[in-house]
Amino acid sequence: MNTTARTIDYKGETCIELISGDYRALIAPFNGSNIMKMENTALDIDIFRNDPSLTPAQLKAAAEIYGMPTLYLPNRLSHGNLRTSDAMYHFPCNDPLGNHLHGFLHLRNHSIESVSVDGDKAIGKTSYVYDEKDEFFTTYPVSFRADFTFTLAPDGMHYEFTLTNLSDKQMPYGVCNHIAFKGPFTSTGKGEDVRLCVPVGDKWELDEHAIPTEKNLPITDYDLQYKNGTMVPVLKDIDNDLYTAEMNELDGKPFYGVYATDVATGKKVCYEVDDTMKFWIMWNDHGDKGYFCPEPMSWNIDAPNLSGAPEITGYTELAPGESKTVKERIFTMA
Repeated sequence: MNTTARTIDYKGETCIELISGDYRALIAPFNGSNIMKMENTALDIDIFRNDPSLTPAQLKAAAEIYGMPTLYLPNRLSHGNLRTSDAMYHFPCNDPLGNHLHGFLHLRNHSIESVSVDGDKAIGKTSYVYDEKDEFFTTYPVSFRADFTFTLAPDGMHYEFTLTNLSDKQMPYGVCNHIAFKGPFTSTGKGEDVRLCVPVGDKWELDEHAIPTEKNLPITDYDLQYKNGTMVPVLKDIDNDLYTAEMNELDGKPFYGVYATDVATGKKVCYEVDDTMKFWIMWNDHGDKGYFCPEPMSWNIDAPNLSGAPEITGYTELAPGESKTVKERIFTMA
């Protein structure tokens, strides 16, 4: 079995290349430790949206919509406001709806900590320390460390993401993966043959600024397409369908995650997430660009500013010195 882990040059930037069995992945530290590409060569499955013609600068300019970026803080903060138990922060409004969007961690150059092989596992580790040297620190003076471990094995990519509060303040803990799956994800596949299965629970109403009204909507036949795995996630506009997460089922076993199927071949892309992730939001950039984003979030959109209890909104904090790790897995099936 071919197992390798090495750094490579990508148009003047350093990437980590991991190979294990039929899988190959590229990690881009220059682009926020993004899983820039992951493929199963034996099954002809290319999982994430990627474009080899793009330069590093072009990828950075569209960091949310290629590969698998990790967001801190996730999605929208209404009017840029972030209220914690001991402070109030005002982030810049950077979306047309008047909110702060997507945080900043995925926009930074991260450091490579190590690249190694352990048996049939290819491992890359990256990190980023957020402190007063970061240009955003005057806005958000809460220092932390982000550590990423990418372990590619014969059963897929095992992803670990740890945040550690290095400050003397309470640190809001909200994370999201703005994962961009290709649709279709095989070289001969068709978009109309892709189906997405998401274990949706309560559906959340959003206002004109894409902020939760804190009301739930009735579940319709449209929503049930996610639950029963018949949703075609491309070729139509999916614009922020937001749900509370529930347990899914894959091959008759409990599965906390989502999966996409090419119904013409039976091939699947599966994304198993940590139970820290309490919400799913679906978006596909109008559905005409060959990708879709089933995004897991640990807290609801605008959770710091919502009135609901933390067990409803998902809002939580890390105390000084406290760490929290999310573990996920991306893999394929035929």
